[in-house]
Parts: sequence; C-alpha cells; structure tokens
Amino acid sequence: MDLQANYERFRERHAEVLALAVQDVARAKRMQELTGAAFPILADPDHAVATQYGVFDRLGDGVAAPSVFIVDPNGYIVWSYIGQNAFDRPTVDEVIAHLPEK
Repeated sequence: MDLQANYERFRERHAEVLALAVQDVARAKRMQELTGAAFPILADPDHAVATQYGVFDRLGDGVAAPSVFIVDPNGYIVWSYIGQNAFDRPTVDEVIAHLPEK
C-alpha cells in the first residue's frame, strides 16, 4: 500500500495518516526522510503502542505486524486490518472505503 502516493486522497476525506515504527526516534525520523513521507512516522521504541493494539510480535518476528486502524474523531476504532504476514496489507481503496463519512 503506497500511503505517500495516495496521501492526498486521505486528506480529501479529512483523514490523517500516521505510521508507527517500532524504532527509536532517530530511526523513525530517518525512515520519514528516506520515504519522503508527508505524514508523521511516530517512534515506538519500547513497542508499548504496538503491544496495546495487539500487533507487536504477532508474527513471531519481533516487530509489529502490518496493520491499519481507522480511529474516528471520538477515539474509537471503527475498522482495523491486521496482516497475516509481512506482505499482507489492505489496498488503499479498501482503507479509504472504510473511512467514516464527514
């Protein structure tokens, strides 16, 4: 799923994209620079957030499983997708189809 190439489509739907990296701040910042991501890539070095969302080490590889969570303005998860392997990700169209209407 190419979030950067489709970032404007999310913004048109009044949605924000946030990526979470189970890395320290310096590596997350470097990832943002390397990818040219216009959206924030947040550091989760102790994997606290990934653990709370139930995606850390789910595949037995010591990282977070590829996942998408759509959180509404009230903070409720309205849709989620958790990959079954490193390459299992929803399409951009599938994610956008699950965004709440404004």
